Amino acid sequence: MQKVIIQNWGVIHFQEAWEKQTELHQKLVSAKQLRRSQPNVQDRAPVHYLIFCQHPPVYTMGKTGKPEHLLISKDKLEGEKVEFYRINRGGDITFHGPGQLVVYPIFDLDFFFTDIHKYIRYLEEAVIRTLRLFDLEAIRSPGLTGVWLAPSEAKPLRKICAIGVHLSKWITMHGLAFNLNTDLQYFNNIIPCGITDQDKSITSLSQETGQEISLDEVRNLLGQQFKDLFEFEIVSITDDVGI
Repeated sequence: MQKVIIQNWGVIHFQEAWEKQTELHQKLVSAKQLRRSQPNVQDRAPVHYLIFCQHPPVYTMGKTGKPEHLLISKDKLEGEKVEFYRINRGGDITFHGPGQLVVYPIFDLDFFFTDIHKYIRYLEEAVIRTLRLFDLEAIRSPGLTGVWLAPSEAKPLRKICAIGVHLSKWITMHGLAFNLNTDLQYFNNIIPCGITDQDKSITSLSQETGQEISLDEVRNLLGQQFKDLFEFEIVSITDDVGI
């Protein structure tokens, strides 16, 4: 059974979180290189990381993102104190901000399974199982990554969680963004995830339930789903801890 350290970074600027993720990712890369170079440590499994945090308002665009999917000028972004980054994850543009739970697994998949599609399905499944605890039946939408709520007569197909990951040497970074109490107006400034269909929208858990959501509660519930799916042992939980 793999060992995982859970870290709660609280509210952290995206750039700082990206740098901290990169350091943890490199730590696992270095451990892998050591195992390969020294036979006596080959059987030593690394400690993996599961990071929870929130970001001040920021738009991030993945490697396949199109600049025209950012619908407002850089000057207006600066005026509204919203940051923008092009980053090394997959996918297009999305928003992160207060009230959204962001999860960054830093896992060496050599010790779980080396299947990127299965990994993304597990991220989706962790959110789907968490939503079920709030009596919401979430779904996957064919051909689209992330977690969705099914359309009804009153509501369209709507996305509640975005997923974008990066792998190097089978070690993961970036992850998922789960809308809890998120101000959805920010999504009006982008074509989120590059989805232009008029019959799709963005939603949040608070909008679906009609009540304010406890981030701590969802973080604990979601962490348990990760533990069950990936079958790891939690060795420590730390709050607002840097590297």
